[in-house]
Amino acid sequence: MAFQDFDLLSERRRAERQQKMRKRIMLGVISSLAIAGVIAGAVIGAVSYYGHGDAGTASHKGGAAAADGAPQLSHSEKAIKMMCQSTDFQDTCKSTLEKAVSKDPSKAQPKDLVKVAVEAAREEIKSAFEKVKSFNFESPREKDALEDCKILVEYALDELELSVDGVSDISKLPKKTHDVNNWLSAVMSYRETCVDGFPEGKTKTDVQNALQITKELTSNSLAIISEISSFLSTFEIPNVAPARHLLEDGNSLDDEGIPAWINGEARRILKAKAIVKPKPNVIVAKDGSGQFKTISDAVAAIPEKHDGKYIIYVKAGIYDETVLLTKKMTNILMYGDGSQKTIVTGRKNNVEGVGTFKSATFAVDGDGFMAMAMGFRNTAGPDKGQAVALRATSNNAVFLNCRFEGYQDTLYAHAHRQFYRSCVIAGTIDFIFGDATAIFQNCLIIVRRPLDGQGNAVTAQGRTARHETTGFVLHNCHIVPDKKLVPVKNVINSYLGRPWKEFSRTVVMESKIDDFIHPDGWMAWFGTYALDTLYYAEYNNKGPGASLAKRVNWKGYKKGFNRQNAIQFTVGPFLEFNGTWVKQSGAPVHYGLFD
Repeated sequence: MAFQDFDLLSERRRAERQQKMRKRIMLGVISSLAIAGVIAGAVIGAVSYYGHGDAGTASHKGGAAAADGAPQLSHSEKAIKMMCQSTDFQDTCKSTLEKAVSKDPSKAQPKDLVKVAVEAAREEIKSAFEKVKSFNFESPREKDALEDCKILVEYALDELELSVDGVSDISKLPKKTHDVNNWLSAVMSYRETCVDGFPEGKTKTDVQNALQITKELTSNSLAIISEISSFLSTFEIPNVAPARHLLEDGNSLDDEGIPAWINGEARRILKAKAIVKPKPNVIVAKDGSGQFKTISDAVAAIPEKHDGKYIIYVKAGIYDETVLLTKKMTNILMYGDGSQKTIVTGRKNNVEGVGTFKSATFAVDGDGFMAMAMGFRNTAGPDKGQAVALRATSNNAVFLNCRFEGYQDTLYAHAHRQFYRSCVIAGTIDFIFGDATAIFQNCLIIVRRPLDGQGNAVTAQGRTARHETTGFVLHNCHIVPDKKLVPVKNVINSYLGRPWKEFSRTVVMESKIDDFIHPDGWMAWFGTYALDTLYYAEYNNKGPGASLAKRVNWKGYKKGFNRQNAIQFTVGPFLEFNGTWVKQSGAPVHYGLFD
């Protein structure tokens, strides 16, 4: 935004600006001293009608009786009651906070209760997993699932620790909310992935029950943080209100379709006819012309500490190997010679005894990963069940000009924030699935032919709680049938998605949808499961498959979804919020809507 010439402002506008400045200075002076009091006062005031004359609630020792003889809620009881009002598991919320306050009365302030809620989730998952480890695991699948759980619990503890730090200073919460919500949403996904890894039966049920309170506490933390942050954001207190959302401003494109803000080396790369290759730290080449012949060897040699992006160039070739970038391998850029020239391939699958989580040909857990001009395949075939080509758990991950090929469960957008630009994604059943906060922009989505008697679902988003900030957005994409599906497109039904989990959320907007998509648009998972709680929406799509005339009539399907709703699912407000990680990656990105 350009600076204005303030000498040209009218006296009236000058006076208004000065008045606002005086107000902000005054608020700035008192904010550091009063913020806790403001929160507490608002919380207590908001719940005064709950506490006054609430005959069914006992007061703490020493509490005064109300005029009508009913016990009066204490200060801490009022705060706890209000804090728990927005949660889905209110009994768990109240008992957790009350227990903490009874042990340490100094934690009765709302600013402290927020931290208590997150700390409780952290401590619960520790004790719950100790209980899980005591179970009797007999089959190889159960033992493998337990090993996956160990990894996932470690990830959850790391991110719960980050969340505790994020809520420690309540005055900074609005600016940290998006990060904290991202971490807590990932914890929800880790818990669900742990449970899903076990085969159906008693053991799975036991694990699910053992981790139930973890789910409830994490969900409650998301709800409490959302409410408190929303309240704080209503005050114009310096350093408290969140940064302005990036909506439709700053998204101008030049004649070559590149956002105006991209400059320097990134602009030269994007403007080139062929991809310009940044100087790599190491080169992988099957012919021996690089330092490594396999990607896995190059990954194993990544130094623990490095400045900036650590760049791995993978020369053209088909690399038949399983690759894992662990959570410690952060800020990695990997690029190839083209998505159909540099290909990582594998065939691990569920039918042959490998769980979905470990079936991925390529898996990346470390934050800040970026891949360019590479292909990822799982060639197990349509008869082998779940078989993942790529699993992405990386936070702030970017995939540019990549190709993902498989059948069922091709692309596992597992957790955290992810951006896919100009990618090709091909598969059959639920082939874009997971619980990430992901935007797929300018992507070609190819629906392949499944087995006879099966149907296709492009997406299966796995949000498990209504306060999770996760979801999938297909923006300016083209959804097409594979040539082998075309002859039977009227026999094999294909849908935009189905609800893998109770609060599944997917938005398809400004995309072209070919005529093979069923008029219903969306497919139920089983019976009426999740039909009231899911969030599915379409906006301004084109093509013969985009007609809304016969779409499903579910409570969770948003029939009145309009432009203002759609804006909230563009890159700025949905994916970056008050950050610029997509922009900083150098990937082309369109902020706001295209039309």
